[in-house]
Amino acid sequence: MNNFVSRVLAISLLVMLLVGCTGSQEEQGSQEESTVAPATVGESTTTPTTTGESTTASADDATSQAVAAAEGFLATLDDAQREQASFEFDSDQKSNWTNVPAADEERNGVPFGGMTEEQQQAAMAILEAAMSEEGYEQTVGIMVADEVLANEGGGGGSQFGIEHFVAGIFGTPSETDPWMLQFAGHHLVLNLTVAGEDNTLTPSFVGVQPSEYTLDDLNDLAFEPASVLDGGTVRPMGDENDLAFELINALDPEQQEEAILDYELSDVVLGPGEDGRTLEPEGIPASELAADQQALLLDLVSEWVNIINDEDAAAKMTEVGDNLPETYFAWSGPTTNGEPIYYRITGPTLHIEFSHQTQPPPGGILHVHSIYRDPTNEYGEQPAG
Repeated sequence: MNNFVSRVLAISLLVMLLVGCTGSQEEQGSQEESTVAPATVGESTTTPTTTGESTTASADDATSQAVAAAEGFLATLDDAQREQASFEFDSDQKSNWTNVPAADEERNGVPFGGMTEEQQQAAMAILEAAMSEEGYEQTVGIMVADEVLANEGGGGGSQFGIEHFVAGIFGTPSETDPWMLQFAGHHLVLNLTVAGEDNTLTPSFVGVQPSEYTLDDLNDLAFEPASVLDGGTVRPMGDENDLAFELINALDPEQQEEAILDYELSDVVLGPGEDGRTLEPEGIPASELAADQQALLLDLVSEWVNIINDEDAAAKMTEVGDNLPETYFAWSGPTTNGEPIYYRITGPTLHIEFSHQTQPPPGGILHVHSIYRDPTNEYGEQPAG
């Protein structure tokens, strides 16, 4: 059984019940010009199959599997749904996305609430084919969090939950010509562009609400994530939080003073509606960090980069490592883990922002927003202005 078919079967149990929702690191010691190689990228990468075997992941495999999955998804749709899900690759609708709650008709694509069980499974199979195992698990965790929010009555529950996620295809799935999947919902917008062997996820909004939960919070939800998510407390963006606090506290007082901004930020700056904008780098340049501090910075960057398939992630991390001296780390807020903060990582081909959204008084962390962009490769096709 090939890897793609195995993956699809593996998520069958996970997605079959979605209709019910509608009611190691390998450190590299080499160092050049005070930079270090990406700590999360080894000489080769493998992707475990669902049968326990291991096969070498490649961008070519990811492309062919994503194309097959996208074609399979479109084939399950009726004519009206296919029209709703299909857009020209260069359509202006591409940039019409948001992380905030929105009516289904305001998003690009077919909502999960209007899909059959088979169609939902086919939509998830595109993500399964194109993403790393960790990226897919995080996506599922974010979707489940939104269902938890709906169960808790967030916003009345009318615009939260898995049923409000949509899938849309820009262009025609192809192994040579560019096309894009836009997978969008509350606190998650993935713009997956496939252009031959080059697969990218920029710009993408990755957030979560609530920031942590347990599977017990799902009550009687007819959605079984146990095959993907670990038990206990689920923190879909926990590493993005914890690694950042580890990094800021690895800086000495002088470095912290340079990294910490002299003004406060409470949300991402280049979120939805900000395509084409860039920000001047602020904070401390990685060229002023020690090798171990640079390694922590690369580990933090990899939390976004490694959402995509292993080989494309490895290529991107190499690029980030090459540009490390020109990459900046900026911070706003306390340095004690558990306190609400904001941070930004800016490089020639990289822009990451992470922000806690706070609770009403007496306070605390409510949820997380983040943005991942490449100013030279927006939607895999165009540089930012």
